[in-house]
Amino acid sequence: MRISTTIFLTDETITPVRLARELEQRGFAGLYLPEHTHIPAERTTPYPNGGPLPPEYTRVLDPFVALGQAAAVTEHLLLGTGVTLVGEHDPISLAKRVATLDHLSGGRFTLGVGFGWNREEADDHGVTWAARREHTREAMHLMRALWAPEPTAYAGEHSGLSVRASHAWPKPAGGAPRTLVGGAAGPKLFAHIADYADGWMPIGGRGLTRTLPVLREAWERAGRDPKALQVVPFAILPDPGKLAHYAELGCEEVVVQLPPGEEGEVLRALDAFAAYL
Repeated sequence: MRISTTIFLTDETITPVRLARELEQRGFAGLYLPEHTHIPAERTTPYPNGGPLPPEYTRVLDPFVALGQAAAVTEHLLLGTGVTLVGEHDPISLAKRVATLDHLSGGRFTLGVGFGWNREEADDHGVTWAARREHTREAMHLMRALWAPEPTAYAGEHSGLSVRASHAWPKPAGGAPRTLVGGAAGPKLFAHIADYADGWMPIGGRGLTRTLPVLREAWERAGRDPKALQVVPFAILPDPGKLAHYAELGCEEVVVQLPPGEEGEVLRALDAFAAYL
């Protein structure tokens, strides 16, 4: 099983270059970075995990810039977002950014897709909250049109998103980057995964024995290859029993949570997690 990592990299933590080099040298499989463009000071949306919002949410680095640095100093480390808030982006520009990072890294990029939890942040981006999932679905199809080998037009039915048939290079390796959708289990999420993704990033990885059969049913009902579905438990704190359980369920990769700390704290966590490699 591949052991990847995720961390809130900020202006106060270990740097992307230092972390990426340490991860590759120690044999970790990948690095996934989260995204928040800003956190409005006047907030009404509660933090999903309860309590006050951790300060690293307000200082997180742009994941694409940070992953570009990581790509430049590594050769094998997988690079991903966990997650990109697709609805907060112009999908034409995002398609270019994703394709460029995947091309320059030699096909190492995974696009983690999320719908967001902070309504105030989304409001500032002009996101219609109730429509954000459908907006994201149509944005993903628009990006796939730009990544297609031949100029391909796309017009969304609900979002107003569209692109005319266009020349757009570079292309991601394999035609599209590996795409994983994050979020809580449910029929709407599983329909998204079966529609445009390669698999699921369940945050925390709880309850998979119960939910995986439901996801597999939705996946196969959509005509997808049963063997192609990827499930990557995300932001977990590992232990031998938990990792063995994921392996039994067929998970080939897990993503462990690193502390959003200075260099010494993060390297000590890597030393501890290296026992599971």
